[in-house]
Amino acid sequence: MTSPYHAAAREKRAAERDSDERNVNSGRVPRGSSSSRGPQQLPLHSVPIGTEGHGHHPNHHPPAPKSWFPVREEGESGRSGIHPWHFLRIVFRSSSLASRIVNVLWPVVPAAIALRYAAPEQDLAIFILAYIAMVPCANLVGFAGQNLAKKVPHVFGVLAETTFGSLVEIIMFIVLIKRYDPKAPVDTTQVIRAAILGSILATMLFCLGFCFIAAGFKREETHFSEIVSEAGSGLLLTAGFGLAVPTAFFNALYGRYDTDELRRKTLEISRSTAVLLIIAYLVYVFFQMRTHHGIYDAIFEADAERDDDKHKELRHHRLTLFESVIGLAVGVALITIIAIMLVDRIHFLVEKRHVSDAFLGLIMIPLVEKAAEHLTAVDEAYDNQMNIALSTVLGSTLQTALFNGPLVVIIGWGMDKPMGFNFELFDLVMLILAILTVGNFLRDQKSNYLEGVLCVIVYVAIGVAAAHYPNPHDLHEAFPMPNASPAPTTSGSEGAHH
Repeated sequence: MTSPYHAAAREKRAAERDSDERNVNSGRVPRGSSSSRGPQQLPLHSVPIGTEGHGHHPNHHPPAPKSWFPVREEGESGRSGIHPWHFLRIVFRSSSLASRIVNVLWPVVPAAIALRYAAPEQDLAIFILAYIAMVPCANLVGFAGQNLAKKVPHVFGVLAETTFGSLVEIIMFIVLIKRYDPKAPVDTTQVIRAAILGSILATMLFCLGFCFIAAGFKREETHFSEIVSEAGSGLLLTAGFGLAVPTAFFNALYGRYDTDELRRKTLEISRSTAVLLIIAYLVYVFFQMRTHHGIYDAIFEADAERDDDKHKELRHHRLTLFESVIGLAVGVALITIIAIMLVDRIHFLVEKRHVSDAFLGLIMIPLVEKAAEHLTAVDEAYDNQMNIALSTVLGSTLQTALFNGPLVVIIGWGMDKPMGFNFELFDLVMLILAILTVGNFLRDQKSNYLEGVLCVIVYVAIGVAAAHYPNPHDLHEAFPMPNASPAPTTSGSEGAHH
């Protein structure tokens, strides 16, 4: 049986072919060419309200010069190059009320950087300021990436938006793996492992829950496509299975096999699994962008038409292509500086403030690194664009599980760091249960605020348990396992927490 989304995609492609044939016969440029959005199809009097020429005579503000690739109409800014005042004004206004509120935190960014150099011994104050400063920086990366995504086709735009939002996470993981020291009291690889699962849980439960709640403010039920939900939930289960393999292998043989050899084999399995998961992610991207892009285009375009704030979106000013790239560059640079500040204070939180590794990795780091994606997805759900919001949430979750996490394992492999997928059993059980819970909510292709509240409650329950979970290193020293050898000093901590 053919789904309505397949039929819509075929009708859309047939209409485009008919339109191209009529344009060719009449001597006009076919749809989709680089000049199809030029003056012959967008006369000066029909420039969208949202360009920088709004409120002035159109002859004083001609359309922006044609770029080197075709830009979607909703991504047009009406300008070219960079205009500092317009850039700052548009960035501060952002795309939603929540983002504008977050931008009030920008003064914290220079304050955190200044305190780092003026009073480096104030570890707690530096960590708090850096943690807060990460939010507006992540919001800038998300907003600039969102503007850039609107200039390209729908499917590529959703994938690009997800990737740009994950830059914060990738940078944090790389900084943590570079800071690994087998003699240090805090095992940064353990923090990364917890952060990988914590990022998946934060997006899959916390962010998705608030998307369901936001959509429930305006309507009794919100429906979404089975294509998006089934592909997402199936890949989540596959990702959870792949991440669980090294942990299951280690726990099945621990105490019955030479411990050092078992750690080495588990690390090799983790690296092989990382390669396989990245291959799975690339196939997923190819599935969305090449073989089934017509179906996804039809779904996302239908969501864009249902946008409750579409009339407001047309009045919003847009960044130019160059301004979007500048915003991304500035945001990534600031995030890198602040990530280093945060990572350097982790030992202080664990040793002096007795914050557990589980709570730090599962809750604190994921919440701040995913701030931009959470704000974007909730705003889309509130505007009745649930398919786009769901694609953002599931896409971000899948990118962490299938690409970002495996990528840091491969980077650690290249740097000769013992980074693997041997997770704490508690963390892994929470992940599998969360995947099953969310998959059950997605199965009927509709949502309401009750399901959203339940997702958030499950996430808070995990956070409470993580806050009371003892640090693995302390637990290992206090209650060593029978026949367990001492924690390694050169081969790393892969499996040392058991």
